[in-house]
Amino acid sequence: MASTKYIFVTGGVVSSLGKGIISSSIGKLLQARGFKITIQKFDPYINIDPGTLNPYEHGECYVTADGMETDLDLGHYERFTGIRTTRHNTQTTGRIYKAVIDKERSGEYLGHTIQVVPHITDEIKRRIRYLGETAGYDFVITEIGGTIGDIESAPFLEAIRQMKWEMGCDAVCIHLTYVPYIKAADELKTKPTQHSVKELQANGIQPDILILRTEKHLDDHLRAKVAGFCNVDLECVIQSEDLPSIYEVPVNMQKQGLDAAIMRKMGIPVGETPQLGAWNRFLQMRREATETVNIGLVGKYDLQDAYKSISESLSHAATYNNRKIHITFINSERLEEDDAPSWDTLKNQDGLVICPGFGQRGIQGKIMAARYAREHDVPCFGICLGMQMMVIEFARDVLGYADADSTEMNPDTSHNVIDLMEEQKSVTQMGGTMRLGEYPCVIRPGSRAAEAYEGADNIRERHRHRYEFNNAYRKKYESAGMQCVGVNPDADLVEMVEIPQHKWYIGTQFHPEYSSTVLHPHPLFMSFIKASIKE
Repeated sequence: MASTKYIFVTGGVVSSLGKGIISSSIGKLLQARGFKITIQKFDPYINIDPGTLNPYEHGECYVTADGMETDLDLGHYERFTGIRTTRHNTQTTGRIYKAVIDKERSGEYLGHTIQVVPHITDEIKRRIRYLGETAGYDFVITEIGGTIGDIESAPFLEAIRQMKWEMGCDAVCIHLTYVPYIKAADELKTKPTQHSVKELQANGIQPDILILRTEKHLDDHLRAKVAGFCNVDLECVIQSEDLPSIYEVPVNMQKQGLDAAIMRKMGIPVGETPQLGAWNRFLQMRREATETVNIGLVGKYDLQDAYKSISESLSHAATYNNRKIHITFINSERLEEDDAPSWDTLKNQDGLVICPGFGQRGIQGKIMAARYAREHDVPCFGICLGMQMMVIEFARDVLGYADADSTEMNPDTSHNVIDLMEEQKSVTQMGGTMRLGEYPCVIRPGSRAAEAYEGADNIRERHRHRYEFNNAYRKKYESAGMQCVGVNPDADLVEMVEIPQHKWYIGTQFHPEYSSTVLHPHPLFMSFIKASIKE
């Protein structure tokens, strides 16, 4: 294609309809046709990034390889398509306004009055176009966060309106809405969709394609009704029904011709429908698996999306190990309270994941879970803070340091087995002490970790943390049986620990879940699930 094409994905009626899954599915289908694609997320909140946002409200904070804290939808983009996102794939109102204000302060606008139009909208358009202009993508898919009608989204919609006007058929808008089912009347209602489209039209944008989220199948009569009221071709009214798995969505969208409709709207020859070979094989394996592996997530955020990448990584690995996955959240605070049902649940798991997080709440429960797994030889995977809790538990119960702790939790501990590096201690700015993004790690040959990585001794993994394993204690740990099998070669920081005598007891300072995809599950999750399967 001569120039980059742009696809805008907006949402209406209610939030949480799955714009990220739809955007990812579109990307997957266009990849199957041989196109080079990328996906970006524009969020309307004023925070610079989601790094300080409450997981209960926004779910997981995902991290790109270049160290940008992002919305969890970027995890979907990478898992579905295998692309590697960067800081340019995520934007917020806060970043955009800050960039404009910084330019104004440095005199770039030559004394002009700074306004939403054109200055903010021009900055939005520049950031939408950036990836297409610098990396030569055939398609840039841009998901707009929030819901049509939100005041925060207005500048993004104006930018989209301008781009559609400027680019003609090189830009299309896909609008995702909700068709509710009224049980008492036994009817599906299209009025919310009609109002959502009117709201979009009031902003000067005519949607090219509508995707209707629904719990009930929509017949052709209802689709025709929507097409007529919303000025959209019937073939461009697609339904997105509830499915057993989010990974069924690309196949469902392809069956209804979503990718073909996009190409026709853009004047691109449609050609034959491509086969999703490897993807369909993955789905077939999921359907054929009959036995279940039970994994407990020990954490403090009792919210499905708070550990989204971990759950999906476990799901991928279970599929490739010919198992269904049953994941149970175990609240670490309940373990601290000696809650009998929580302990019974923990003891009935085939494997345990000690989850990442920040802050002191719930950490004693994580330490108790790590101790139970170590003493009862239960496969256990500690991630980031989870690894640190494994290290603290080992210091207290094996090395005999009763007050061993992290200085994040107890600055006055006499055995600071987890601590800040010296150069971090003078940094006071929020986020300034964080180690973010991808770093190298050298793995000890012959270790369980090296076996999981199939003998690879140099890897790169993504991080999101402040505190580190204290190297002053490394020899004592190793002599007592906990081996430091992964080390950052540049800073000599411990990245992985394991107990070789255990069935599977590994902790990682990094977040392997960020780089697990549908077609390439992460080797550590594959190894952990294999060890968790009962013989």
